[in-house]
Amino acid sequence: MDIVDKLILKIIASGEPHVASAAAGRLGLSRQTIAARLRRLADAQLIEGSGRGRGRCYALVPILSVSKARPREGIDEFRVWQEDVAPLLADLPENVVDICRYGVTEMVNNAVDHSEGSEVIVRLQRTALTTTIRVSDDGEGIFHRLQRLLGFYDPREAILELAKGKLTTDPERHSGEGVFFTSRVFDRFSILSRNLFFSHDSDRDDWLIDVDDDSPGTFVTMELANDSKRTTKEIFDQFAEPDEYSFAKTVVPVRLAQHEGEKLVSRSQARRLAQRFDKFKTVVLDFTAVEAIGQAFADEIFRVFASSHPGLVLIPINMTEHVREMISRATSKS
Repeated sequence: MDIVDKLILKIIASGEPHVASAAAGRLGLSRQTIAARLRRLADAQLIEGSGRGRGRCYALVPILSVSKARPREGIDEFRVWQEDVAPLLADLPENVVDICRYGVTEMVNNAVDHSEGSEVIVRLQRTALTTTIRVSDDGEGIFHRLQRLLGFYDPREAILELAKGKLTTDPERHSGEGVFFTSRVFDRFSILSRNLFFSHDSDRDDWLIDVDDDSPGTFVTMELANDSKRTTKEIFDQFAEPDEYSFAKTVVPVRLAQHEGEKLVSRSQARRLAQRFDKFKTVVLDFTAVEAIGQAFADEIFRVFASSHPGLVLIPINMTEHVREMISRATSKS
């Protein structure tokens, strides 16, 4: 497959309804040339088309789709990787295999040690462009389990704490880094658990969505481009201090603290957001999609908390003018 075919596949994957026209325009080729390429890709069973003429649509076809369920008791996560997953990825670049190994072993281990369910299912699907791995269990559900064991008021608090990193109910056996780093080494990462859906996308913001279903269990999805240049070391290094190898820096999506659209105005909200900040040396507060914050909220984090933790660096980013003003007022009083 050459670069032209790959670009055509990416246009198809984007959901573009007029693939031939879009590809011809972006690549500077005739529609006839693109049509011939599309026929060849369809003959190779990499895509499938439907409809006729200018209304013809295309979709990527899974070239591999497997699923394996195992009883939870006695599962060895590395054996799951070696026996069920690794042989299906042997032709992919080493860095892609390394990322998939990390994600599979971390998420299977979490399901084994924490879900208390009866089985763990690993599903793998590959297209010509991407590899998608899903790890699910039939346990209590990760967010509600964390709420119960750690005493959170709302399971949404568990999502915010997972997004910070270093959250675990078993600190003697787990560092609490698995979900944090897995969500960042893949292009797209999501957790569906009971009635909550959390997603992290390398190109977009973190999202938390309420869903109608409240079925038990946890369903983790990890997607990565087959030609990704990302490496696990590159991601780990982003969250380490210079000349250190420890997990010392985190990025906190502040929008996750806005439960059900509430505004961030109170000191109690700020204190909840700042929980466990002191486990890091640098905390980047991402205010994407946060239109405004209250004076008390800003003061509690950027003056009161900052003053009591002088060794901790707080870095706000992606601020609206209103958010910037509130933070400036708080820091000017320090």
